[in-house]
Amino acid sequence: MSTEKFSQEETVALTGDSAANHIRPLEMDLESSGSASKSAETNNRREAYKLCFGAGGIYIAFLYYGSLQEDVFRFQADDGSTFQFAWFLQFLEAVANLIVGYIGRRVVGGTHGLPMKPFAITGTTQVFAKALTSLALAKGLSFPVATLAKSGKMAPVMAGQLILGGASYSLRDYLQVAAIIVGTVILSLGKKKGGESSSSTLGIFFIILSLVADGITGGVQKKLKADMSEKGMSPKPYDFMLFTNIYMCLVALAISVCFGEILSGSMFCFSNPAVLWLVIQFSICSAVGQSFIFYTVAHFDPLVCSTVTTTRKIFSVLLSIFTKGHVMTAQGWIGVTIACGGILSEVQAKISKSRNLKSKVSM
Repeated sequence: MSTEKFSQEETVALTGDSAANHIRPLEMDLESSGSASKSAETNNRREAYKLCFGAGGIYIAFLYYGSLQEDVFRFQADDGSTFQFAWFLQFLEAVANLIVGYIGRRVVGGTHGLPMKPFAITGTTQVFAKALTSLALAKGLSFPVATLAKSGKMAPVMAGQLILGGASYSLRDYLQVAAIIVGTVILSLGKKKGGESSSSTLGIFFIILSLVADGITGGVQKKLKADMSEKGMSPKPYDFMLFTNIYMCLVALAISVCFGEILSGSMFCFSNPAVLWLVIQFSICSAVGQSFIFYTVAHFDPLVCSTVTTTRKIFSVLLSIFTKGHVMTAQGWIGVTIACGGILSEVQAKISKSRNLKSKVSM
């Protein structure tokens, strides 16, 4: 009897221990699942904060950058003279970017042994593209027209790759570019009240040249990345910022000296402290904006940065229209709508393409 009773108690004890052993792993699984869920939620929140920081920085810096650029070239001194020193402005902007690029490269680190020739070419074409845009504004092209026209930079890139690279594009690609160009043309041909055109022939000429320079810059940068990849080199973001701006600075300085803009531009700025302050803020915003772009590219897919910078142009146009006193006719609004539609379609196409690639990779 006692032996039978002992074995029953032992059995109950063993059964209890076994059940407890089964329960503990379940509890641990629930705890680990809960902690994993909290960890994922924390990571998502952290990524959202990073995106808000990067995208917000780009929007704020470049919206203000565009507004300041327009203010610089609309500035009128007491004697009626205006700021016409596009190359001097580009020299100062390149200096600000060079300083930030140098500091960023010292902090983050860089890649040694990079060939300088591609940076010299891209720096030259890029500073020409920027200076020609400034010249377009200086010669009377309105900021909304210039900004929408620059959004059509894909046109010369496509033309160059069709002629030289044998590339092919979809009907949608052509329609998107056509919408941007047609919308910009409609806006530029619009008349203000009183019959005055909202643009100038010389300004349009300069913005077209700027687009050509953009097309060359894009092609050279693509080749630069491909060459670096073949050599096993991986340039870091601040490598591009530093070395490109070194050559941008040198080219802008050389041309400013040739045109006498260093002296005349400096005299104009010191005689008009208001425009000097605008130029300083403009240069700082450019450097800060570039840093936010590199931050966003470093933490997210390049498509995120491309989407932010592209949509920013739409907001720049609208901000200029509503805050700078542009008088818009019905024709002008039609042009803006068509061009912005082309820009948004381009963004949507990039997002769809990215999703399709990711789904193929996951399969």
